[in-house]
Amino acid sequence: MSNNSNKTSNDLIHESSPYLLQHAYNPVKWVAFSDEAFEKAKRENKLVLISVGYSACHWCHVMEHESFEDENVAKIMNENFVNIKVDREERSDVDMLYMQAVQLMTGHGGWPLNCFALPDGRPIYGGTYFNKTQWVNILNNLSDLYKNQPQKVEEYATNLTEGIKQTELILTKKEIKTKADKEILHASVARWKERFDESFGGADHAPKFPLPNNYLFLMRYALLEKDDEVMDHVHLTLQQMAHGGIYDQLRGGFARYSVDLIWKVPHFEKMLYDNSQLVSLYCEAYQHSKNPLYKEVVYQTLDFVQEEWFNEKGFFYSAYDADSEGEEGKYYVWTKEELRNSLGDNYDLFCDFYQVNEIGYWEHDNYILMRNENLAQIAVKFNLTNEQIAEKIESCKTILKKIAEKRVKPGLDDKTLTSWNAMMCSAYARAYLVFGEEKFKNVALSSISFILTELSQGDDKLFRTYKNGKKKINGFLDDYAFVIEALLQVYLITQVESHLHAADGFMNYSLKEFHNPGSPFLFYTDNSSSHLISRSTEINDNVIPASNSQMALNLFYLGLYFGNENYTKKASEMLNLTSEEIRHYGSGYSNWGCLALHLNYPFREIVIVGNNVNEKLHELQKHSYTNAILVLSHTRSELPLLQNRFVESETWIYVCENKTCQLPVKTVEEALTQI
Repeated sequence: MSNNSNKTSNDLIHESSPYLLQHAYNPVKWVAFSDEAFEKAKRENKLVLISVGYSACHWCHVMEHESFEDENVAKIMNENFVNIKVDREERSDVDMLYMQAVQLMTGHGGWPLNCFALPDGRPIYGGTYFNKTQWVNILNNLSDLYKNQPQKVEEYATNLTEGIKQTELILTKKEIKTKADKEILHASVARWKERFDESFGGADHAPKFPLPNNYLFLMRYALLEKDDEVMDHVHLTLQQMAHGGIYDQLRGGFARYSVDLIWKVPHFEKMLYDNSQLVSLYCEAYQHSKNPLYKEVVYQTLDFVQEEWFNEKGFFYSAYDADSEGEEGKYYVWTKEELRNSLGDNYDLFCDFYQVNEIGYWEHDNYILMRNENLAQIAVKFNLTNEQIAEKIESCKTILKKIAEKRVKPGLDDKTLTSWNAMMCSAYARAYLVFGEEKFKNVALSSISFILTELSQGDDKLFRTYKNGKKKINGFLDDYAFVIEALLQVYLITQVESHLHAADGFMNYSLKEFHNPGSPFLFYTDNSSSHLISRSTEINDNVIPASNSQMALNLFYLGLYFGNENYTKKASEMLNLTSEEIRHYGSGYSNWGCLALHLNYPFREIVIVGNNVNEKLHELQKHSYTNAILVLSHTRSELPLLQNRFVESETWIYVCENKTCQLPVKTVEEALTQI
């Protein structure tokens, strides 16, 4: 960032988003997205620029330095446009709408996203990153066109807006032609297998994104179908990611993606949402494989999150930037000289262990730490046991972490997003279930308490974002979807039924306020949201599962907990509307695939009731099982699956399917024979 001491701020100085504040001293007269901004455009008869990015976005910074900090470029922008800056994480509704417009125009999208619109918000032209020369040409051409041929610009806007609305209609008003059955799933996975990278895991192209939900679905499918090829691919992927440069070998935590096929060179930004989902994935993978590497990843990543991103009040920060001191990855990489001067006698061992050689070499004499898989070879070479190697490597890591503390850290995005916080709450709860660590439970409980007290508006309504004690923006569908999921996870680790009832309250609110009268899908924005030219519907599972797919899963689970057949029917309707998408593009609909597994394979309700519930629960988590829901209580309960089942001073386990239960048993071993 440049020195702002002698600069005049623009309107963004009053915002809380770190991304908007990064632009507060640009000579561009940025304003935040609001009705007032469009009113100003109407009064002054100017086109509107909607420029969208986020604080950890490398190319957003590049475009800022090249164009938005340039006085001459700013002069053109200020004279001819009303310039709106948007944090895509805060206003994901705005991002979703104008991203759709740019994708219709160009066939692709990304960030920074720059979309020009009429004063009424209808888009006319857009793209992603533009260099300074391109940007100036676009500014001049569009302003001239608007002044000299306004009817042509109006025609662009009309056609493009109609295209957006037609896309939305096609998406939401289609009819169910085929059910998302086993045949659909088999066809989906068969196509998917063709794109497996059998050498390094993941997809067979770069860049490589972790996409945790893909591997959650594939792992569960492989277990249910006993498909060794798919299961081997999942474990290859998880191991290669954990060994690669995409994983922070010193501190824990994953970067957003790898630019190459071997998970080596990350785009160094770290996001809360990636790490939350990856923790949950590695927890479940550990349950099935007992691979100690997966446990190590979970512990290191959660320790990193707690130390760096968790505030004692109970909330999580959002991200670390890719850059520090203006250089991407500078905080994370090492030269041989630095390592030699720091590690002494352990230098050679460390270099072998983390491939500080031609494999780990990046650029400018810098190396990215990548774990060597061949531990046996290292043990022989250095005549050390595995335990001795682990001890020496841990000592080296401690030294390097202390040195790194003196480095300039990447920029912290210190806003709090409700949906991402809920996802990380779920991750800590799942880690507690699998590993029984009280510290994980404590963070999960602190997190859900913050969500329910500080991020809730009352009456089952949520805020979207929080910073410095200020909450703002009505929650979007993903906020409700992931808060409901977090409440279900926290119920499991506490057996406190009020969490289930809170989840049901948020679901009832969502079904009413996000309702689409023309479709079983839910809108992304609620009925009270600021007016946009079109309300969007999110069904495609991306790096974060779609809000609609998560809501469908929530409906399925809550339907079982409360015996609500309307919920389970709606979940099935939503799923079946995506059946052809699942068939043809499984990796883009993998969260829907998880629901399809529930509905097409034997699904068990595992009921544990009695005073030793927690003990039995943790014993059960040591075993591998899938396609089941847990219903738990240490007291009497009126939940349908728990009614009349509590016996004082005893603990019973029931395994049920379709509301029919086998004879109750007292031990986990007996229950496992019924699952």
